[in-house]
Amino acid sequence: QVQLVESGGGLVQAGGSLRLSCTASRSIFAIGAMGWYRQAPGKQRELVASISLVGITSYADSVQVRFTISRDNAKKTVYLQMNSLKPEDTAVYYCNMVIRGVQYWGQGTQVTVSS
Repeated sequence: QVQLVESGGGLVQAGGSLRLSCTASRSIFAIGAMGWYRQAPGKQRELVASISLVGITSYADSVQVRFTISRDNAKKTVYLQMNSLKPEDTAVYYCNMVIRGVQYWGQGTQVTVSS
């Protein structure tokens, strides 16, 4: 069973930075697309950023320029560098990976941005 383990969330002041990491354990297969989603209280989960197997990236308009997604295939890890954080970025962030056509999710990590 593949597990995704996230780290890097926390409390930060507006304008600050955080880096999230997510590593897949027990996966012996190549990982396809990877992504980060977030869910704020009372809102639906939304896609923040994604990166394909060959490194093509896509971002939500609200995080364009401020966030950067990257991956290390050898480490089976996806990262999300978040800069210039805003209070509206406050949410639980979830990583997502597609392995052999199956989607896996991390447990979620809280990001709180204070004004």
